[in-house]
Amino acid sequence: MHEGSVNLTRPIMILFGLNALDALLTIYWVQAGIATETNHLMNALLAIGPIPFLLFKLGFGTFTAFVLLYGSQFRLATFGVRAGLVAYSFVMCVHLFTGLAAAGLFS
Repeated sequence: MHEGSVNLTRPIMILFGLNALDALLTIYWVQAGIATETNHLMNALLAIGPIPFLLFKLGFGTFTAFVLLYGSQFRLATFGVRAGLVAYSFVMCVHLFTGLAAAGLFS
């Protein structure tokens, strides 16, 4: 690792974990009829079944994690990880509010 570079291993693992959690919660919400998948590609995969959806989502997440780890010495990778964590934090808030709404806490 170069002097002054940041170890991105833990944030990338967190990002991958959030990706996996997003996939599982999306499958649950959609199958329960509580929410819909708004991404057209992912919705098409989910229409085929939860396994193709999960394989694609985790495969893309794995690819992204390896790219970020490989390029972790670049500032762009640090920015990408941070942007991804912010985006997935927002997605997790959406999942939280979806769950709370499904439980009837907003009615």
